[in-house]
Amino acid sequence: MPDLLLELFSEEIPARMQRRAAEDLKSLVTNALVDAGLTYEGAKAFVTPRRLALQVAGLPTGSKATREERKGPRVGAPEKAVQGFLRGAGLDSIDDAEIQSDPKKGEFYVAVIEKPGRDTTDIVADVMPGIIRNFPWPKSQRWGTGSLKWVRPLHSIVCTFGPETEEPEVIPFEVEGIKSGKMTHGHRFMAPEPFEVRRLEDYQSKLEAHKVVLDTDRRKAMILHDAKNAATALGLELVEDDGLLEEVAGLNEWPTVLVGSFEEEFLEIPDEAVQLTIKVNQKNFVLRDPASGKLSNKFALTTNIEASDGGKKIIAGNEKVVRARLSDAKFFWDTDLKTKLESNIAKLDDIVFHEKLGTVAARTQRLECLAAEIAPIVGADVDKARRAAKLAKADLVSQMVYEFPELQGLMGRYYAQAQGEDGDVAQAIEDHYKPAGASDDVPNGPVSIAVALADKLDILTGFWAIDEKPTGSKDPYALRRAALGVIRLILDNDLRLPLRAVLVQSLRRNLADIAAARGEGALKDLPFIGKGETGGSVVKDIFALVSKAADTVLDTISDKVPETPLESGLIDDLMSFFADRLKVVLKDKGVRYDLIDAVFALGDQDDIALMVKRTAALGDLLGSEDGVNLLAGYKRAANILRAEEKKDGAPVDGEPSDALLSEKAELDLTGAIATAKRELRPLMEAEDYTGAMAELAKLRGPVDAFFEDIHVNAEDADVRQNRLRILSQIRTAMHQVADFSKISG
Repeated sequence: MPDLLLELFSEEIPARMQRRAAEDLKSLVTNALVDAGLTYEGAKAFVTPRRLALQVAGLPTGSKATREERKGPRVGAPEKAVQGFLRGAGLDSIDDAEIQSDPKKGEFYVAVIEKPGRDTTDIVADVMPGIIRNFPWPKSQRWGTGSLKWVRPLHSIVCTFGPETEEPEVIPFEVEGIKSGKMTHGHRFMAPEPFEVRRLEDYQSKLEAHKVVLDTDRRKAMILHDAKNAATALGLELVEDDGLLEEVAGLNEWPTVLVGSFEEEFLEIPDEAVQLTIKVNQKNFVLRDPASGKLSNKFALTTNIEASDGGKKIIAGNEKVVRARLSDAKFFWDTDLKTKLESNIAKLDDIVFHEKLGTVAARTQRLECLAAEIAPIVGADVDKARRAAKLAKADLVSQMVYEFPELQGLMGRYYAQAQGEDGDVAQAIEDHYKPAGASDDVPNGPVSIAVALADKLDILTGFWAIDEKPTGSKDPYALRRAALGVIRLILDNDLRLPLRAVLVQSLRRNLADIAAARGEGALKDLPFIGKGETGGSVVKDIFALVSKAADTVLDTISDKVPETPLESGLIDDLMSFFADRLKVVLKDKGVRYDLIDAVFALGDQDDIALMVKRTAALGDLLGSEDGVNLLAGYKRAANILRAEEKKDGAPVDGEPSDALLSEKAELDLTGAIATAKRELRPLMEAEDYTGAMAELAKLRGPVDAFFEDIHVNAEDADVRQNRLRILSQIRTAMHQVADFSKISG
């Protein structure tokens, strides 16, 4: 079957747009062909700095004729309905419709819509101008006197169609005076002359002959292979960077790797700063000594030509720029080292963290207090945690971080080490931003953990207080990432953190800064203080609490943070947010979301590590035959109770009366429930969730027997009520472990 070959040849397409553009071209063209009634065997898109290309393989020579019967309104229907039918069916008059009869519905109109088949060449010629004119570039431009907008000036269009065994034909169409054809161009400098192409294999081979590698992944492989070989020849190894590799592959149609060098004195700068300087300014790779793991003074550059002098001038030009940029970086490094980190803290008063939450300096003070409170819980030295939190943001005003924001935290560690700070403190300064993503490392040093938790919890409570929560797909302050970071810190380090109490303390300090920055009355405007609760006494009570929290560091946080009713609503919402994030984490580990709901619904603890263990134990129970049958019994009991409670308008509660128990199944079940309730409490308090689930599983037999032998809806009203209370006791006993109503199945 014939294949379609398309190429859009232009000036250089920005590397960051290339992958997406290739996929957009593929989807736009193939969707348009399918909508026109064509099928195809496969499609593949390509992109280089100067061209978008697409092959659609296995297209038929034309679309098939179609016949569709579209049912309309009844004969005699209102004129408005008839006119709507005509418009939808594309008919000029109701006389063009047929009338059919239905034994039940009577006579109604039917439009017979017949579409003749069309040649594929006509379809392509029709759809391509619109695709090109409306191509979804992130940014586009006009040039000359035309109205076409394209990412860069568009020069030519290739569009051929035909089978392998025949000479393909050009599908003719025109966009802004650019006519489709079969001529393209090779490398801008080494082979700029035009040449004719036919189908994909011919196109690719001729491009290579004209110094253009069409496939992006192949260009990447060439660059990586040559850079590694060049490094190995020098006894070094390449520092790989996937993002940079993608970018340079998008900058070069005929990539050639060369090696340059710079003065060794620049290696006094931290390796990360050297690497970033060379990457950002020249798009070059750095090389390192495999023995020491430290950077060498060599770098690998990628050029788009095979230079006649072996690349000497290109290398010299790159070395000149790299030397200048590294000189700047060394100046920043040397200048920053002359200023103590602690001296930078005063400058943080000039940086606004958020207009409603105050400055970075105010945030640093909150972090100091919170990190000191978290420290004993995670086994960290309180003084070290406080010191690390105090210095954590100090590198934000350094010249190096101003130039390269990506280095915040890391440069703080380097400066702290150079200035004689404790090693744990220095490491915590770098680690407190972690984990910044799913693939990022999780800190495991106690001081680092304390400061990292404080940083993320402060962000969450602050933005919750001012009602700047994530909505749908929007999360401008990365609050989902912050919550996931807290969860990973807790789970990966098996921490026992009283999350709710810590959140309350963090919330109060944020409220204190809001009040300090905007006045005590600002608390009245906060979203979680209801419109009917903004009286002066309520605000004054909150202000007194938050003012005290701002200045006081608690020794044992979980014992000294009683919540006000106003705070509880906000913290409840934030805890629900954590529950949703925990579902994401556990779902990736194969844990059912409804089990997490069942554990969280009880609200009897806020220790995430224990809740995960409890969820795992619940999963083990429900994975057993006893658990499945026990859940079925619970559901049956809950359904009966729900119906009765809805009918009576009151909950079924209270202990069943022994005097009304006459059947063996009743007696066995009430005894088993009493035993379970008695045994479950100490097991739950001891956090022996496996044991608790095993104890709960013992109810399976008595519950099964009860439903098999006992008629709950007895004629005697007292007996019936007593049996309903037995069902209520089943519910109560099982809710000591989890809310089984949240579990599906």
